[in-house]
Amino acid sequence: MPNGKLKSLAVRKEERKKTSFAKYNNIPTSPRKMRLVADMVRGMEAFKALGVLHFSNKEAAARVELLLKSAIANWEAKNGRKAEAGELKVAAIVVDEGATIKRLRPAPQGRAYRVRKRSNHVTLTVDTINKEA
Repeated sequence: MPNGKLKSLAVRKEERKKTSFAKYNNIPTSPRKMRLVADMVRGMEAFKALGVLHFSNKEAAARVELLLKSAIANWEAKNGRKAEAGELKVAAIVVDEGATIKRLRPAPQGRAYRVRKRSNHVTLTVDTINKEA
């Protein structure tokens, strides 16, 4: 019985070696704006996604580009070699809502408007491209 369990653990460890992730918490951008950028690169080859993010006009793209570079570096550290073009893909990118800072802005006739400064958390996972399939 333990032998089968050890085999399944070894298989799971090899599967985890193929993927790597990076997280970026408390980014001071609204989640809706960040999801627009995340949708641009989801499922794309990693180095092509870097090019798309680098030349995008959106402010959130620069932050996702840093996150993707970090995930690639994590994969390289885990596997002990440099990633080649066409080897990695953006397997998953998740944008979650972070803390909202509430402020008050003066309004006419003694009133006040509420200003919500939103933030988000992004988790990006890179995976090896299966060339046999």
